[in-house]
Amino acid sequence: MSRFLNWLPTQIDRRVRVFAWLSLIAQIVLIGTGGLVRLTASGLGCPTWPTCTADSLVNTPEMGVHGVIEFGNRLMTFVLVFIAIAMFLLVIRMRAERRDLFRLSLFIGLGIPAQGVIGGLSVLTGLNPYVVGLHFVVSIVLVCLATALVHRVYAAPGARALAVPRWYAIIAHITSAVVAITILVGIITTGSGPHAGDADAPRNGLDPEVLQHVHSWPAYVTLALTVAMLIAALVAKIPGGGTVFLLLAVEVAQIVVGLIQARTGLPPFLVGLHMVLAACLAAAMTNVVLSLRRPQSAPTTATAHLDARVSA
Repeated sequence: MSRFLNWLPTQIDRRVRVFAWLSLIAQIVLIGTGGLVRLTASGLGCPTWPTCTADSLVNTPEMGVHGVIEFGNRLMTFVLVFIAIAMFLLVIRMRAERRDLFRLSLFIGLGIPAQGVIGGLSVLTGLNPYVVGLHFVVSIVLVCLATALVHRVYAAPGARALAVPRWYAIIAHITSAVVAITILVGIITTGSGPHAGDADAPRNGLDPEVLQHVHSWPAYVTLALTVAMLIAALVAKIPGGGTVFLLLAVEVAQIVVGLIQARTGLPPFLVGLHMVLAACLAAAMTNVVLSLRRPQSAPTTATAHLDARVSA
């Protein structure tokens, strides 16, 4: 046991960074596999939970491909649990000096069983669209936490100060709020559409055509705000322009896919891609917000100088 404890790192190394990235990648992959379950009408491939059937923990041959897809998605939970435990152990010896990494890994670890329980409730409620939507919300939150984990394993520890003008930070936070609204409206829109996860699953009863237009409004506002941030970063030489450009690239891809899927009858592949891009959008936005602050050793005076220069 002592040999294992001595093997655990006391500072960030390649093992910590690799598992931080694995945490983020696995959360996004889970959204992709969850989308596959929904888009292939395999949501009730395992008709009960936590077992697959009343008599079997795993899927049976009689359940066909739907059972394979649904049970395969459930197996992803065990992959996430393994990664979360490994990540927690890798930072446990540095919990005093890197409380941020310790807390993030702990919250992610606690979120995984919560995610599994909500997924089980979605099965037990016959794929109620609001429970399924909550399942997606939890997945997006975990993507954001995993993004923060990746960001922090590359950042210096200690207090952080604003590294950009305050007005720029306000725009960034407004953009993040609009991104959250875009994703939430998208979840409600999906809950009204044809991809219920099962032929007999209920819909939320709202008009999908109207919701598609409503969903597009915050998406375009997000795009406009992001373009404004990128122009401001380039003109005023505000740090973090690269993260904003990445956010813009994800938004453009998301909007293009959204427009095509709406005009081609919501083909399953594009809907699934749209779901994965929503996770990437949340991750990119989180990265932008986290990049607003830098370690306190240098940025305070730099920020004051930057504010003065921008005002001039």
